[in-house]
Order: sequence, then structure tokens, then C-alpha cells
Amino acid sequence: MKTKQKIKQVNIITLGCSKNLVDSEYVMKQLVSNGFSVKHNSNQTAEIVIINTCGFINDAKKESIEMILQFEALKKQHKIEKIIVFGCLSERYRVELEKEIPSVDRYFGVFEQKELIEFIGGQYKYDLVGERLVTTPKHYAYLKISEGCGRKCSFCAIPLIKGNHKSRPIENIEEEAKRLVKNGAKEIILIAQDLSYYGYDLYKTSKLAELVDRLSSIKGLQWLRLHYAFPALFPNDVLSLMQSRKNICKYLDIPVQHISDKLLKMMRRGHTKEDTYKLIAKIRNEVPDIALRTTLLVGHPGETDEDFNELLEFVKFAKFERLGVFTYSEEENTWSAKHYKDDIPFSVKQARMDELMAVQQDISNQLNKNKIGELFKVLMDRKEGVYYIGRTEYDSPEVDNEVIINAANQKLKVGSFYTVKIIKSEDFDLYGEILK
Repeated sequence: MKTKQKIKQVNIITLGCSKNLVDSEYVMKQLVSNGFSVKHNSNQTAEIVIINTCGFINDAKKESIEMILQFEALKKQHKIEKIIVFGCLSERYRVELEKEIPSVDRYFGVFEQKELIEFIGGQYKYDLVGERLVTTPKHYAYLKISEGCGRKCSFCAIPLIKGNHKSRPIENIEEEAKRLVKNGAKEIILIAQDLSYYGYDLYKTSKLAELVDRLSSIKGLQWLRLHYAFPALFPNDVLSLMQSRKNICKYLDIPVQHISDKLLKMMRRGHTKEDTYKLIAKIRNEVPDIALRTTLLVGHPGETDEDFNELLEFVKFAKFERLGVFTYSEEENTWSAKHYKDDIPFSVKQARMDELMAVQQDISNQLNKNKIGELFKVLMDRKEGVYYIGRTEYDSPEVDNEVIINAANQKLKVGSFYTVKIIKSEDFDLYGEILK
């Protein structure tokens, strides 16, 4: 009589961005199909821990290292059997990590998911490529349309980690989107290092508009959202689609990074101050009620007080609905690290970031005040204590404003849409009541 083989338990820890999350979801699907019991970001112990790391900036690298060391301690206590590390940090620093933390059973790079599955005793199933075990709430999912980046921004290590831009075929993306919708996704968020470049490598021309057109035609998809569209080579034909299709969110994440021509040139961004102002004007003209999100970088080598003040005035003028700021972090082997000296003190970088965010806080506060009394279609994300938490089409999960609704005397369904009247606002959140 054969003894039944014990099911191995695996805990996948995901650090970093939504692109990493999608990679973890692909791995989880492969593991489950091989009979493993899989948890994601669980506090419970498991025999095998797989850590999907981020190696983008110093803070992310530090978080990844600390997570590895945390599980190394548990392994020494014999609470887990194996630690496996993959992702960006492992891709970039494998040799150093193997030397410094040898207790990790194996390090794998970004594109070695097959080898990872086989290492722990599974069989990589090619018929499952593109299928995922979604870890986000059932009603929304991220959809990665390309890998890597062909841009050569001075400060960014992504091309060193993931290589040049590689678009996925439209048919493959469309097939995956249909599966996500069939499994309950009402909102799909398109992600890539650079949406604007989609298609140039594979089709020799921009194909983002065609992709968006086809995805927005999928029956049952109620919201399609675009993240990370680079200003240079921006696909203007997407704007008319956004304006005409009700299920394409009037939302765009377009990282401009800076506005000073001197800094843009030093950053190797491929666009100018004039280009940026013209693009923002064009977007707002063609899609009047759009919400624009951007990211800015302060403290890049060469940034003077004059450059920063120019950026500050730009933010006051542009009035972005959503805005994030990063301080410059020197990354090995990037153009900046090789050609510039990181000579701006951290205290100056931090002060500049704080000043920008204070300006943005005032902008966001005023924009939110203007919404009081208006009606919005709101997707209910979750319930927290005595409140329901939802989002409008102008907000992406986890990074943007939320709509907070008192849960007293009403039962709402998470993952459903409601018409909500805004009754109160704060700097970065709205309060509403369900319109009966």
C-alpha cells in the first residue's frame, strides 16, 4: 500500500511593484497545478518560502535584504525548510547575495520561473503560461503588457535588470484579459515599465491604442486603467479612445520626473520642458475631466535651487490630481553613477521632496473640496471596521484617493459599483453616501 505523499506548503512573499505581484501570481499558478499548497504574504509558517524581491532603489533593496534575513532566522530555528529568492534584487546581485547570505537555498533571476519551479520538485507547465492565481481582490487585476525598458534614463537600473523593452503579442494579452474578466475582474489595470513604447519592438509601430481598443471591447470589463505612459513617444491616439469609451478610465499615470531642460537632458529623458507643457495641455484638452498622476525625482546630481524652484512652479501650474515624489538614489552602473557625483545632501533632497508634497497637499485638498456635492460611480474595494472603502475611476488602488462610506445601517457588496454623493473631503480622501 502506497503512503500518501505530504503536500508541501509554500509561502510566496512579494515585495516591490505591481509588476512583481503579477510575476508572483504566475509562479503561484504553476505551483498549485503541481499540487503545492500556496499562500501569499502569509504570516503563517510554511515549509518553503519564496521571496520575490525588488532591487530598484536603496529603500527597496534594504527591505528585500531585511525580509531575507527575517526568514533566514526562522530557518535556523528549523521553522522552515527552504528559502528561495528570485526577482530584481536576485537578478542584479546574485553573486553578492550568494556570498553574503549563503543559507538561502537558491537564488533565481527575474526570468527563471521555470528553473524555480523545477528546483522545488515541480514540473513547469507551458500550457499554463499566461495563467495566474490572482492575489488582488477578485474585482480588479493588474495586466502586464511588456517586460523591460528601452529607455536610457540616467538614474534608472531597470534596463540593467530586465533588459530592453519586450512587448507581449496583442493576442496573448487579450486572451489573458478575457480570462481575468471571466474569473470576476471588473477592472483591469495595464502595467509596464513604459506603456508608451508598446508595439515598437514587435510591430515596428505604436500599438497601444489598438490594444486598448481591443481590451475595452471585452464584454464584462467595466474599467480599463492605464499606468506608466512615458511622455516621450506618447501615443496620442489613445486619448480619443479614452474620451469615447465609457469603460476606459479617464485616468493616466504619466511620469514626467522633472521640468528643467537642464535636468531633463542630464536625466536623458528624451523630452523637453516645452514638450511636457504641450503634452499636458493636449491631454487635458482632449479628455477634459481626466485625472493625471505623475512622479517627480528630486536631488538628481546637478539639480540647483533654481532647477527645483522651476519644478515647484510647474507643479503649482499643472495641478496634477495625483503626484508622488522620489529622492535620487545612486544606482550602480547607471549613467548617473558613472558620469555624475551624488553631491546633494540627503537633507536637501528630503526638504525638496517635503516642499513639493506640501504644495501637492494643498492642490489635492482644493480639488477634493470641489467634488463635494457631486455624484460619482464608485467601485467598493473592501470593508474596514465601520467603513466601506471604494474608489472612483480617477483613482488607482493603493496609491490614490479613496472614498469612505459609513457602514452603519447598510450592507454593501464588495466588488460592486454604487452611485455615491460626496459629502466631505480631506487632503487625500473623500467621504460619501450611497445615493438610494
